[in-house]
Amino acid sequence: MSKASRTTGRPSRRTIIAGAGAALAAPSILRIPSAFAAYPDKPVRIIVANTTGGPSDIMARTIAPLLQEVMGSSFIVENIGGGGGNIGMGRVARSDPDGYTLLLSTSGYVVNPGLYDTLPYDPIKDFAPIAELGTSPNVIAVLPSLGVKTVKELAELARKDQNKFNIAVPPVGTTPQLAAELFKLSENLGKVATVIHTGGGQALQALLSNSVQINIGVLAPAHPQIKAGSVVALAITGDKRWHDLPDVPTMVELGYKDFVSETYTALSAPSKTPAEIVAQLEKATLGILNRPQVRERLLASGFTVTAKDGKGHMERIVKEVPMFKKIIADAGIKLPSAK
Repeated sequence: MSKASRTTGRPSRRTIIAGAGAALAAPSILRIPSAFAAYPDKPVRIIVANTTGGPSDIMARTIAPLLQEVMGSSFIVENIGGGGGNIGMGRVARSDPDGYTLLLSTSGYVVNPGLYDTLPYDPIKDFAPIAELGTSPNVIAVLPSLGVKTVKELAELARKDQNKFNIAVPPVGTTPQLAAELFKLSENLGKVATVIHTGGGQALQALLSNSVQINIGVLAPAHPQIKAGSVVALAITGDKRWHDLPDVPTMVELGYKDFVSETYTALSAPSKTPAEIVAQLEKATLGILNRPQVRERLLASGFTVTAKDGKGHMERIVKEVPMFKKIIADAGIKLPSAK
């Protein structure tokens, strides 16, 4: 190329071609972040894999309007119960990974892989964790009319005529259901029936209606009934006493070794959901959970806010899936399949 051609200011043919290519590529590059920036531009469904009234439902209905406030689009709670939570979890696992269908799950997410031969989801591969929200211990509760004030009194009374006692629990695979089986093993109450309900709210209602004599469920839905005196809390399964139930002992305090279990709630999206969308949801969710008034509200409802990011939730999943598999195997609990 001559000196004259270099100084005319006219672009060479090669420059024109390169510039045209860049111009053609630019819109496709720009479309990606602009699409993420627009999210969400239509309603987002939060699928609760249990029926109404349980801990996941309470948590979902607490955070959904706040996510709507922060993210500027509707967040709608939809309950899909059944199958120990597997139906709802499987539904979300097969949903489009576009950020418009999310899962709010409980500990059944990590318990069920050890309980069923087959599942409609893989806890590691099929979901992108957004955040762990909060935990709640389980509680052993009875009606005041039963006339017992301690777990030992309950066990002695039930042992005298086991056929007349039933324990209401949430779906199979929940930590209250496992706690009920472990309690029966500990106290030689093999003939006491465990009555499975579609959700924690329904199991608690069975106790309130005097259809069963014992309820083992998550503290969160039972908490207002305990404070009102409608039911008597005999023990909780946390590692320490609950802050506003100082007279209710833990199972460990009562001599039940290692009898600690809790139910956690978490928010996830289908795997392959764009990382940018997952990050937006994680940031918004953690920001909400770290508001003092939200933490106080959830604590008053029976939750301890954990507010762990997606990585923290995945660490729990990786730890607890094999842990519960061992607990379930040791207890001899097994179900065939969930499809």
